[in-house]
Amino acid sequence: MPTESRPPVSRRKLGIVGLLAGIVAVLVVITGIRAREDSDTKLKEWTDTQAIPTVAVALPDAKVLNPTLDLPGRLEAYNRAPIFARVSGYLKSWSADIGARVKTGDVIAEIEAPDLDQQLLQARADLASAEASAKLSEATLGRRRTLIASNFVSMQEIDERTADLSNKNGSVKADQANVERLEALAGYKKITVPFDGIVTSRDTDVGALINAGGTTGPAMFTISDIRKLRVYVNVPQTYVPAIKIGAKAVITMPEYPTKTFLATVEASSQSVDVNSGTTRMQLGLDNTKGELMPGGYANVRMSLTRDAVPLHIPASALIFNQSGLRVATVGSDDKVLFKTVTIARDLGRDIELGSGISPDDRIIVAPPDGLSDGDQVRVAAPKGKPATVSEKQDVKG
Repeated sequence: MPTESRPPVSRRKLGIVGLLAGIVAVLVVITGIRAREDSDTKLKEWTDTQAIPTVAVALPDAKVLNPTLDLPGRLEAYNRAPIFARVSGYLKSWSADIGARVKTGDVIAEIEAPDLDQQLLQARADLASAEASAKLSEATLGRRRTLIASNFVSMQEIDERTADLSNKNGSVKADQANVERLEALAGYKKITVPFDGIVTSRDTDVGALINAGGTTGPAMFTISDIRKLRVYVNVPQTYVPAIKIGAKAVITMPEYPTKTFLATVEASSQSVDVNSGTTRMQLGLDNTKGELMPGGYANVRMSLTRDAVPLHIPASALIFNQSGLRVATVGSDDKVLFKTVTIARDLGRDIELGSGISPDDRIIVAPPDGLSDGDQVRVAAPKGKPATVSEKQDVKG
């Protein structure tokens, strides 16, 4: 059976087929290249995205967390007088021991001063001799004046007698002053109380040698008026403007753990101690009941008055390095900007700042290592106003 012969394929069709195959191949290559380029671009974008740190931010909290300041204080008597002797001798007797309540003018001790007694006797004898000499000089001058009319004495002699009388009267006055001085000293043999109070110390006893002026050794007695006490507190320089004269303070004592006492700020030294950086302030404390003792330790809680509400940030937001104390903030363009700050108070988990930031600054709560000014970051908080410090604490629970 004869076979059918196929007609030969024309070269034109073969060319068209080859062209189409070439186009398909080119398209496949181009598609593969573009797919790889898209994959590389996406990988680069993903890598760049992963390189941008994600941070949590919070606005500074303007809420006053604690408007008081706790400081150690020391109690002192409002009036306190160490008693030293004005005369030297031996203690003859004393009548008031520590804890005794005394009144103004009470005699609490007496000194035996034989040397002073003898000096007083001698001064009185010198005064008597001077007075006798003055009387004799005065009588002699009177008799000489009666003889002037008879020219028995000259005016020269009268002048000499007058000068002698003036000299004798001067000696009388000098001896009289010496007697009064010694009598005044003799009055100091009795030790008297200068004001109402309590004997808080006695450092002498009968027979003890007493040196005038207290040049050596402690005071014989110490009298303290404890009806009102002074409380001395050293306030850090940062808080001095926030404590006003007349402000109230609450005093607590270790011996009265369940009681509080009210004090008032009365005075400030108006100077800063260069060694401690503090200003000494004095508070007045009523102690009419005598419950508190001078020299005791006290905890003083003072109220602070602020012209502006202070800002608080988490303690984890602080960065301290060679550039000083700073915080990292995030601008509107999500770029990092470091700001230098000062600390007013360390409250533990929170820090009260004195300066450096504004209420609208977005603070990075826990800045990662390696951040620099101008770095791009991604904010993890939802869009809108970030939470404040207090709100974050409430969420944490």
